[in-house]
Amino acid sequence: MAAKIFAYLFVFLALSGMVASDPDLLQDLCVAKKASGTKVNGFPCKDEANVTEADFFFSGLANPGVINNSVGSVVTGANVEKIPGLNTLGVSLARIDYEPGGLNPPHTHPRATEIIFVIDGELDVAFITTANKLISKSIKKGDIFVFPKGLVHFQKNNGGKPASVIAGFNSQLPGTQSIAATLFTSTPAVPDNVLTKAFQIGTKEVDKIKNKLAPKKS
Repeated sequence: MAAKIFAYLFVFLALSGMVASDPDLLQDLCVAKKASGTKVNGFPCKDEANVTEADFFFSGLANPGVINNSVGSVVTGANVEKIPGLNTLGVSLARIDYEPGGLNPPHTHPRATEIIFVIDGELDVAFITTANKLISKSIKKGDIFVFPKGLVHFQKNNGGKPASVIAGFNSQLPGTQSIAATLFTSTPAVPDNVLTKAFQIGTKEVDKIKNKLAPKKS
């Protein structure tokens, strides 16, 4: 059963590569040379003589991630930052784990469409269109749901046990912007008078939200 599940996922990835949102590759491979200081749209290519199988391998999605935050979810990426061989290939994966009641807060992926496959548990998922329409669905183990590129979306575990999904993206590095964190914890900070007017709240409420969302000091 597990083999069939991942077969479906890899078929999706193969197809998404044909219509990837990232630029098309111009050679067989371009393993990311992340240590290079050169700034390009993606990463410079490692010398092919130095390419090994390790550049195309990652085992980090095999087990649930450790959840240690107030929202009750954790995302483990399998993108070009973890798998250098994905550079220019226009695909990546992630695993998202949720504790009971856990939330993957409203966010966007500016460079990719996302498709999730539920490997355990149940979730309430949704995205919001630019016409401000909420498209929502309750999904369970074995189900698939798609979040269109750039639209705000979220997942919530309303079940009584942990849940997990595998997510596929048609980008080597889809990017993530969490709505609340982006607005209330940016550097430099978004001016308070912008936040108070946009959300119709006072400065005390803004400060409370900023304090709650601020990264925890280790």
